[in-house]
Amino acid sequence: MVQLDDLDRAILRLLKKDARLTISEIGEKLRKPESTIHFRIKKLQERGIIGRYTIVVGKDLQPKKAAFVIVRVKTPVIEDFLERYLEYITRTLAMLPNVLMVSKSGEDTILVLVGEETEEKLNRFIEENINALPTLKEVVVLPIREFKKGSDIIGFLAGV
Repeated sequence: MVQLDDLDRAILRLLKKDARLTISEIGEKLRKPESTIHFRIKKLQERGIIGRYTIVVGKDLQPKKAAFVIVRVKTPVIEDFLERYLEYITRTLAMLPNVLMVSKSGEDTILVLVGEETEEKLNRFIEENINALPTLKEVVVLPIREFKKGSDIIGFLAGV
């Protein structure tokens, strides 16, 4: 586990809210010299704690409806092909524009986050692109009604 002190955490909180802040603005907000802030940010980057600076797209570009889709794959006759088939499905799903996230979970399960403008379009996308995949054991759709934490993830993952 990476150890961070209070200053490192404060810098990260500010950058998380607005990655465009200058070093002098961060120093002013935290009442620390620019040289200290510059040194700390450089160290956070070197340690891989700050990987990159990015944007979260605004509400206009974000999908209005989203769902988690749990996809369970049938085990092929030759069990050694299961991992290759999972890899094929995850790559195929990752290329689709409405797929915001794809991850493997467990031995035969894929978790997909999808988004679309309307519930109707979302359901049609799932039916035509996910349910249509061959040799699936189960597809469970969990519509996201409301985020209590992490709603920015949609804006971070949304394609442009």
